[in-house]
Amino acid sequence: MKRLFTAILLMALTAPLSMAQIQKDTFTTNQGELEIWHIGHGTLMFKFGENIIHVDPYSKLTDYNRLPKADLILITHEHGDHLDTAAINAIRKPSSDIILTSVCREIIREGQTIANHETTTWNNLLIEAVPAYNLVHKRDNGEFYHPKGRGNGYILNFGDKRVYVAGDTENIPEMKAIQNIDIAFLPMNLPYTMTPEMTAKAAKLFNPAILYPYHYGDTDTNILVKLMKDNGKTEVRIR
Repeated sequence: MKRLFTAILLMALTAPLSMAQIQKDTFTTNQGELEIWHIGHGTLMFKFGENIIHVDPYSKLTDYNRLPKADLILITHEHGDHLDTAAINAIRKPSSDIILTSVCREIIREGQTIANHETTTWNNLLIEAVPAYNLVHKRDNGEFYHPKGRGNGYILNFGDKRVYVAGDTENIPEMKAIQNIDIAFLPMNLPYTMTPEMTAKAAKLFNPAILYPYHYGDTDTNILVKLMKDNGKTEVRIR
């Protein structure tokens, strides 16, 4: 009986989230409401007007067949927890667009590529590609988990609100040039991205109005909250 209870508990803890279980925040812009759905890991969904935008959909997190279909899919880099063809196929429709890196396009052979520092416009939405890479953390073979130039972060301009989804990155110097960010998502998981200390340093480079740590796994988010409590410029929200 104890083994059965343990098995049921593990199934409940690892079961994909339903739409009702996904946390949502709503923001007012000068072009209407922006909904941000915190699906988990490095995965987000935005609803802006009639448009649904999925970022790095990952099928282990939820049943994407039950989520709204994508008008746009953004992919930050080629790792399997960010470039998941099963999730992409579940949320796409004939009119769905995909914006991604050149490495990702080589894998799935479709979509519009955008490189670091480039911009593009999709359905009147300005999208800016920001570098995302490691400076410190490496694999055993000496290669960075995320080499410079391969991955993107994205700044999305929803009316007068600028949202920065950093992708898998560390506190890189390019962040100093980022300006006027209303909402930022910064990763915080070892050994692949940042410690809480690195995440706090990253946030202080550009001072977003609201900071959501994401992709944080088992990292203690309270450490980041404490590191940022005296900042005065940034509100940290944990989801």
